[in-house]
Amino acid sequence: MNGTLVLGSLREASRNGLGAAVLMLLMLAMVVVPLPPLLLDVLFTFNIALGLVVLLGTVYVRSPLELAAFPTVLLLATLLRLSLNIASTRVVLLNGHQGPAAAGHVIESFGNFVIGGDYAVGLVVFVILIIINFVVVTKGASRISEVSARFTLDAMPGKQMAIDADLNAGLITQDEARQRRAEVSQEADFYGAMDGAGKFVRGDAVAGILVLLINLIGGIAVGTLQHGMAFTEAGRVYSLLTIGDGLVAQLPALVLSTAAAIMVTRVSSNQDMGQQIVAQLFDRPKSLAVTAGVVGAMGLVPGMPNLAFLSLAAVAGGSAWLLQRRRREAREKSASLAAVPEPAPAELGWEDVTPVDPVGLEIGYRLIPLVDKAQGGQLMGRIKGVRKKLSQELGFLVPSVHIRDNLDLAPAAYRVTLHGVVVGRAEVFPDRDLAINPGQVFGRLEGTVGRDPVFGLEAVWITPDQRDQAQTFGYTVVDSATVIATHLNQVLQDHASELLGYDEVQQLLNRLAKTAPKLVEDLVPKQLPLGTVVRVLQSLLAEQVPLRDLRTIAETLAAQASRSQEPAVLTAAVREALASMIIQNINGLEKDLQVITLSPKLEQLLLQSAQAGNEGGLGLEPGLAESLQRGIRQSAQRQEAVNRPAVLLVSQALRSLLSRFARQVTPTLRVLAWNEVPDDKEVRIVATVGGAD
Repeated sequence: MNGTLVLGSLREASRNGLGAAVLMLLMLAMVVVPLPPLLLDVLFTFNIALGLVVLLGTVYVRSPLELAAFPTVLLLATLLRLSLNIASTRVVLLNGHQGPAAAGHVIESFGNFVIGGDYAVGLVVFVILIIINFVVVTKGASRISEVSARFTLDAMPGKQMAIDADLNAGLITQDEARQRRAEVSQEADFYGAMDGAGKFVRGDAVAGILVLLINLIGGIAVGTLQHGMAFTEAGRVYSLLTIGDGLVAQLPALVLSTAAAIMVTRVSSNQDMGQQIVAQLFDRPKSLAVTAGVVGAMGLVPGMPNLAFLSLAAVAGGSAWLLQRRRREAREKSASLAAVPEPAPAELGWEDVTPVDPVGLEIGYRLIPLVDKAQGGQLMGRIKGVRKKLSQELGFLVPSVHIRDNLDLAPAAYRVTLHGVVVGRAEVFPDRDLAINPGQVFGRLEGTVGRDPVFGLEAVWITPDQRDQAQTFGYTVVDSATVIATHLNQVLQDHASELLGYDEVQQLLNRLAKTAPKLVEDLVPKQLPLGTVVRVLQSLLAEQVPLRDLRTIAETLAAQASRSQEPAVLTAAVREALASMIIQNINGLEKDLQVITLSPKLEQLLLQSAQAGNEGGLGLEPGLAESLQRGIRQSAQRQEAVNRPAVLLVSQALRSLLSRFARQVTPTLRVLAWNEVPDDKEVRIVATVGGAD
């Protein structure tokens, strides 16, 4: 009943946030207040049980961060053990003359078990235990913690950049990015705390040696000088108590040191430690067969323990045979499934005519695991994230991506198609990561040199175990699924106007009709046919103007429909109505807008060419067109070099023609008309293209 009350009190204190304070007070009480032997037995037993619980916890976690409180647990367990050392030392020195049971039955039992009637042997065994804990386990764990902490901190900038890249590509949401950033920060805090906690464990091992000497020397002195015991009797009693006390304390210390070593050497996985070891060491029949042969040969040598060696060889050989048999049965089963005869072909029908997919992704056979969830493929989830992000940004539902394998492609190649036309292709390594050079890195990586298929940046294909090193050097590291998803995102964004058709526009109007029914009823088909609205919206998307504010677009079309039915004129009116949003998408919330303009002479020449009836384009002579391209490209590159958007500001009559012309020169250049600049923006001319001046 009393134990139940104590546990209940501790649980209630933990709920109220007082658990740690109560535990510290109890440990302080153990240092100051003498404890009876019975209570010492209970606390020593609890200490051993706590060590085992912590050890098993480290064995079964799948990632170190699942046990993020481990450094604190390690510190509290160390302090508890030191407090018990002080309490047991007090009892040994005060009551040791009464006999081996004076400090409790736990200490007496452990002492008798280790000593076995010989104090010298018991002392040697205890010293060896201390040396193993201090020199091997604790020192190794401390070193690994120190190195892990350093490399984790060095890799943080690269990991943060990878998270930002995934977020910008639409592969993850804001909440997922926030969670991953928190995990990166928590990982750095964990390994830093483990580095410090390892020092406590090493100090505890040193304290164990000192406590042993103090108890042994002090006990013999107290027994002979104060209690008149014979030297041999004092040595017998206090040796048993000292070694028993030390063993009771050092066994949990060794267990916790081992737990700390396991924790810092674990690699995050979807398996616990036992599953990892079995899967990676004992799942290879060839390794077990060779081991069986070597051990069996050693067992045949005369004078060797033949039974032990030959028995182990038989077990290893039998395991190898069973594993090989299971693999052969699995292959035969797969072959039998593949050999099932196909049914006779049915008559052809219209359903056999496959329609062209709006968006398609064709992959080589080596990339199939990337889309197979059963094999851990993540590409399907990444593509869903891309579609969701683009749909929110563009203002309409991006069509589904139809993925299929294509044996005509290279094994690791893929290509993106729109309405059956290939608009992007590249090759990836499914078992490697792509380390992209963002412009400034601090080291060189070993791997296959390549390029980022989206922006053409220099990159290196590396093995997964080089990821941390690459992030430390400043590379942005992404896996193969992310490379494909990012490429798909860029292709869909560049060809958004080709994804919008009649059905999509009708869906947009139906959704708008729920909030503005009269507007939609008057617009289509009373004032404008649906085809004209489709062409206007496609023109907006072609120039990277999203359709999120559909109500403003519809109101502008309704107001301008009586003046003109031409899509180009209507598009210009809609752009002027959306001017604030267009400028914000280009320039953010900056007050001033840096622009590139044309010289008056060149602009007048272009106006004359446009009015001469060249509806298909500007109709410039080759020399002037080349000079105009060069001037626009150089001015845009100077703006991008200082991390500013490249904007060409021209008259309304030239905007549409120059937009198509500039799109072929530099895709990042945005062309605006003077009437599309809001009144609250300050225009600052940073360059003037002179043309053929």
